[in-house]
Amino acid sequence: MPNSLLKGIVVAAAVALSPPLHAGAADVVSVGSVDATSANLWPFHIAVKNGYFDAANIKIDLVFAQSNASVIQQLAAGSYAVAPTAGMVDPIRAIDKGAPVALVRIVIQSPPYALLAKPEIKTIEDLKGKTIIIGGAKDITRIFTERMLEPHGLKSGDYDYVFAGATSARFSALKSGAVDAALLTMPFNFFAETAGYTNLGFTFEYLPDMPFAGMAVNRDWAAANGDVLKRFLDAYNKGVAFFDDPNNREDVVKLQMEVSKIDRDDVEKAYAFLHDKNLFEPTGKVSKRKVGSVIDALRDLGDLPLGFTVDRLLLPGVTQISE
Repeated sequence: MPNSLLKGIVVAAAVALSPPLHAGAADVVSVGSVDATSANLWPFHIAVKNGYFDAANIKIDLVFAQSNASVIQQLAAGSYAVAPTAGMVDPIRAIDKGAPVALVRIVIQSPPYALLAKPEIKTIEDLKGKTIIIGGAKDITRIFTERMLEPHGLKSGDYDYVFAGATSARFSALKSGAVDAALLTMPFNFFAETAGYTNLGFTFEYLPDMPFAGMAVNRDWAAANGDVLKRFLDAYNKGVAFFDDPNNREDVVKLQMEVSKIDRDDVEKAYAFLHDKNLFEPTGKVSKRKVGSVIDALRDLGDLPLGFTVDRLLLPGVTQISE
């Protein structure tokens, strides 16, 4: 047998016996989120469904909690490693209090809320003297609402607030007639419009540079699992890219219908809302300027000290930064 042929056989055998990339047991990543039906999780579900995490040798352990605050509490305690769609406010507040949490990515670039009002209310100016339901007295939804109303000549005191933390509860209050307007997010804003309530506008039209949701991690876990975290982020980013490609619309819609058990019409509306407005952050980076706008808003609510900076939120060596 010629030497060259023998060498070829030996090389082929060695390749066949070589362990595959990421050989061995998959790395388990505990992931915490609020609601399986949330459209905020869309790219994450895509990454799971399309096998991007499998290809990265990552096994996802997905657990749901009752609120975003609860997710961040358990993230800080180490019960979760990653919170893929954490509302921006809770991680920032937790980090200010010393929790071992870091921001590694922006997820939703602008707040995806709409202000819905009784059918007889046609303009924002008509809200003078009326009652609006938002998340809470110190909730970020108060900032969103006031930034929408101020350009229309309405200031604090020109209207009354009542509070309910869940969007579903705010929608119920609007339907019952207990309030005149409600700040709602998907899919309840669509439900309200279908029922004849007036859409007075979207928060992203007034706050295009204020991130709404980000991906947060437990710092201790990240320090011990840097490579796993980078593989997790790469897989997630592929999910965002798949969502953004309009050629994948049908697959994306069907997936969300399966996950959320929501009707096609409402899922189609959610897709158009998120996709056409480019609300999912595509680059994987964190804009210090944009996150700074959230910090400024929390200072306005009296929740953060003057010395709090964006740098306290970031994870050196992992968080990709843009100005």
